[in-house]
Amino acid sequence: MADAARSGTRTTRSAQRVLVAADKFKGSLTAVEVAERVTAGLRRVVPDLVVEALPVADGGDGTVAAAVAAGFDRREVRVTGPLGDEVTAAYALRGDTAVVEMAEASGLQRLPDGVLAPLTASTYGSGELLRAALDAGARTVVFGVGGSATTDGGAGMLSALGARFLRADGEPVAPGGGGLAELASADLSGLDARLGEVELVLASDVDNPLTGPKGAAAVYGPQKGASPEDVARLDAALAHFAKVLEGPVGPNAAAYAASPGAGAAGGIGYGALLLGAAFRPGIEVMLDVLGFAPALERADLVITGEGSLDRQTLHGKAPAGVAAAARAADKEVVAVCGRLALPPETLGRAGIRRAYALTDLEPDVATCIAQAGPILERTAERIARDFLS
Repeated sequence: MADAARSGTRTTRSAQRVLVAADKFKGSLTAVEVAERVTAGLRRVVPDLVVEALPVADGGDGTVAAAVAAGFDRREVRVTGPLGDEVTAAYALRGDTAVVEMAEASGLQRLPDGVLAPLTASTYGSGELLRAALDAGARTVVFGVGGSATTDGGAGMLSALGARFLRADGEPVAPGGGGLAELASADLSGLDARLGEVELVLASDVDNPLTGPKGAAAVYGPQKGASPEDVARLDAALAHFAKVLEGPVGPNAAAYAASPGAGAAGGIGYGALLLGAAFRPGIEVMLDVLGFAPALERADLVITGEGSLDRQTLHGKAPAGVAAAARAADKEVVAVCGRLALPPETLGRAGIRRAYALTDLEPDVATCIAQAGPILERTAERIARDFLS
């Protein structure tokens, strides 16, 4: 347990209402399950406690689930998976606002177990998912990107929306980032006209450019099975992709490639920027969409968290966004996590009063993952005794 103010002390402040706004514990609990377990543990100590659950996400996998938990309708469609097989993917819709999660169609979880395809995985299904949202009448589309199996610069997505990417012989390039090396011409004239009539928001927790040492292939390619040779090949192919797009797009093709967020999710951010998307940090977008502000106003104590609280948390992840918003509203924040790798002073600067890790109660990480739910309930009991008794 880490306390940003004073370690080992107990507060006498009595909170009337608790807001649980945590992300998933990846590999063990969804954001919804985290909220349920925390609520159960809190109420074991304070039975009549009012708890409001608002599962959150930062644009990556779990974004649609968070929107559905906040009252959006879940819509399922059949789309093309990253390797060309058909999969069932979901998006969320409320009124004329849609939340589309690219990982639903093109994420690592859509690959067969043990199969990685860094050169050939395609975002085509993500384009089909966007088209389904347009068909449903969406006028605002929040496009959450992260957790991708792909490094194709969004070429597959754009193809599904009407673009054509051809080799010198006039045939379409092969799916995936590797195929872009053979790209000779690009035609964007067939893009779905409705894209010009909607507000498209690119929601991501990363601000990488498309190419270079901080680009999509170099930073995230190895996570998708890319060897050093594959990384070099993919980076060159993405640079070639942006160069060819200067034909139909003009100088903006290079400007978009260098823009923050272009390298998100294997470069699908670049494709979204070509469609006119506005890039915003994913957690900021999702807090707006989920109705976080009014829920925060009702709360006396906020509990946030994710599987690992570490340096990455501070760079656009959900707990950092929740804590920043809560601090601005002068609300006290504590965090739950599986693993804690931040010192108390860093937590304090992020707006988190104290963090509780599952490993405080169970040092064995494998056991923590396997029994995350019950251990999280016990952790929530500690929070209730420290902050609500």
